[in-house]
Amino acid sequence: VTDTVGKDPDIATVAPPRATEDGAITVLGVVPKTGPDDQKTTDLVHRLRDRAVTPVTDAGGTAYVAGATAAGIDVSAKLSSALPLFVTIIVVLALLLLMLAFRSILVPLKAVLGFLLSIAAGIGAVVWVFQDGHLSGLFQVAAAAPIACFVPVLLIGVLFGLAMDYEVFLVSRMREHFHHHRDARAAVEHGVERSGRVVTAAALIMAAVFGGFIFNHDPTVKTIGFALTIGVLIDAFVVRLTIVPAVLSLLGRHAWALPKWLDRAVPNMDIEGDSLPPRTTGSPVVTAAAELVPADKN
Repeated sequence: VTDTVGKDPDIATVAPPRATEDGAITVLGVVPKTGPDDQKTTDLVHRLRDRAVTPVTDAGGTAYVAGATAAGIDVSAKLSSALPLFVTIIVVLALLLLMLAFRSILVPLKAVLGFLLSIAAGIGAVVWVFQDGHLSGLFQVAAAAPIACFVPVLLIGVLFGLAMDYEVFLVSRMREHFHHHRDARAAVEHGVERSGRVVTAAALIMAAVFGGFIFNHDPTVKTIGFALTIGVLIDAFVVRLTIVPAVLSLLGRHAWALPKWLDRAVPNMDIEGDSLPPRTTGSPVVTAAAELVPADKN
């Protein structure tokens, strides 16, 4: 195995074999010429698994390529292969739930596209700072390095919950107003006026919480805190409070439309109580007062 593995041009050195006391396991240390995050190292791991299997199998054993570098490559490959399915499930789930809540096609579609925009912006900002090395002094980044493979998965999962919360806070008030008054433009203004402050406060609170981890000494914690902070701020202030009202204003009444065949198929959950009559204001309040008059002394 040492002779076979040592012929690879990307290997710097091969350490002498070390066996356990019973001789059941033999460990062979291999040092590549490239770093653990280099693509050549990934290719080397795959080649080792192909080349080391043959002599070990011929001897009646089983070959493994292990270690921190090989494990990191395996985990990264596994997460990368599962990420498209993960995002697809989230997108489909969001479309179905928001369609039930708002009985619309364009509103859920707009919400999901905004969520994907927030994810792309958050990951792009992380790559620009931590991988490309920009503003490293401001964020106290020791050196530019590749991003941990689980950061995108964590960002997508957490930001999905927050983004959909902001969407429901904002759009549910708009839909309620449109259901009672049938004025699409006024519904957008009413929703931003009433729920915009809730979204702003919630986003600032979460950004403050996540931002506290940006200056942590651990680079992985720093990356996660930065990604979540940027993602929340972009989703709340750029997507939910800017793009969403603008798109709904341009769509007008079409934003709240649902095809008749789909309207019959989708159950009417009435989550916001749209079927309830609107509250009346200015109703006269009748009160009765009794004046106690002292009895005449006479």
